[in-house]
This record gives sequence, structure tokens and C-alpha cells, in this order.
Amino acid sequence: MNDPQVVAFLQRMLPRLSLRERGFRRVRGQVRKRISRRLSALSLSDLGAYERFIDGHPEELVELDGMCRITISRFCRDREIWTALRQRVFPELAARARTAGRGNLRALSAGCASGEEPYTLSLLWEFSRPTDCHGLSLLVDAVDADLDLLERARRGCYPRGTLRELDSRCIEQAFEPIDGELRLRERYRARVRFLCQDVREGVPAGPYDLAFARNLPFTYFSEPLQCRVLADLHGRLRPQGALVIGAHERLPDTQLFRPWSDLRAIFVRC
Repeated sequence: MNDPQVVAFLQRMLPRLSLRERGFRRVRGQVRKRISRRLSALSLSDLGAYERFIDGHPEELVELDGMCRITISRFCRDREIWTALRQRVFPELAARARTAGRGNLRALSAGCASGEEPYTLSLLWEFSRPTDCHGLSLLVDAVDADLDLLERARRGCYPRGTLRELDSRCIEQAFEPIDGELRLRERYRARVRFLCQDVREGVPAGPYDLAFARNLPFTYFSEPLQCRVLADLHGRLRPQGALVIGAHERLPDTQLFRPWSDLRAIFVRC
């Protein structure tokens, strides 16, 4: 199974899942290995045989969909975005919450995988939130379609390598060693609620002050689905709420959001 064969297969099959092959260019090897294992499990000789198998067994698309889930993550990924949130976005969101008489900020992590992103938000709130945010609590809804990943997220156990962008004080205070990994302490896990939901089918009702949709819809989803997810997120955010996407992603053409000042990958709801 060579790379051109995998590309042609994905170009034919991914539209049936509202995904686009172009988004998988950097992670195609990971998907190829998963498909190769699946062919062996089904005793199929090649991708042509697998495609015919899918045509005869449409439920196999669920398996293919699972093989196309990319779960690369780490704490504080794209540090400059987290710095911008702390210094620029959080104070404005906090001011709006106080003006509205609210005592908390609500955040959404869409496609949270094994929890590194929502837990980074929890740690940032605990260790380095600006003084403007003191007196406010933070509540985070984290959603993903993969039950196994959500179970890992709820346990909160990670290899040390995924924490490499956190400072040592944070690691020392917020994590405890367990079975060769580091486990996030309960007080930092408590403000995050994990929910099983496929963002292609919608996100929780909110309303939210802040939504993360990084390195999932605007990389892997088809353009019509991107627009639908973006409209869904718009409907779940409060007016002038913040949307955060991946550092190398771009939004489809839209009048629903505009850039948050000069900040990269952060947008404000219109």
C-alpha cells in the first residue's frame, strides 16, 4: 500500500464522512498504518478490496471514521495563543461578565481528545489568570466523539513529554506521579466537564464566552461542514465571545466572526 494509493482511496472515501483528504497530508502515515491493520484484521488484500467491502457493508464507514481521528495534542500547545488569551482576551471577557452581573466565564473545548486543551485552560486560570479575572470562576465543557479518549481525559494521567511546555512550578503543584505518569490533581480537573458528542452533529447549547475549535473542523472537515460548524459555534457563543482556532488554520469566508484585534487564530463573534 503506497502513498499515492492511500491518497486516491481517501479522496474517494472521505467525502462520505464529510472530511477532506487535504487536511490529512501531514498525518497520512498515521492513517495508513491504521488502515493497514484493518485490512489484516479483515483478511483483505488491498485498498480496492477494502473499498468494495465498505460498499457492501456501509457500517464499516464507522470504523474508517475512527481510523481518521487524529489525536496529537499536548499541554499549552501553541504557547503564544495562550499568552494572548491571558493578556488580552480574558480581561475583556471578564469585564463583560461583570457588566452582565455574572460570576463566571464558560468555555467550550470542541474536539478535546484526551483533555490536554481544557486542562491547560484550567491550569492557566489557576496559575496565571490576570487580576481582572479574580473573583470569577471558570466552567469548561469539553466534548469529543471518542469514548476511549474521554475516559483517558477523565483520568487525567499523562506522560511527562506532553507537559514539556508547562513551567516547572505548575507541574510540581498541579500533578502527582502515578504508575509512571503524572496525574492532574482533582482540584484542577473539577472545573472541566467531559461530554461525548461529535461536533459534526452539534455542540452543547452554552452560552459560552470562549470556544476552542482547534486543529479539527478547520483542518479535516469538508468546507460545507466547516461552515455549518462555524454557524453552530456562532449560535453558542455570547455576543463578542471569543473563538480560538489552530495556529495554522483559517476560517471559511464568513461574516459571523472577525479577527480579535491583531491576534493570530483568535476571533470575536459579530
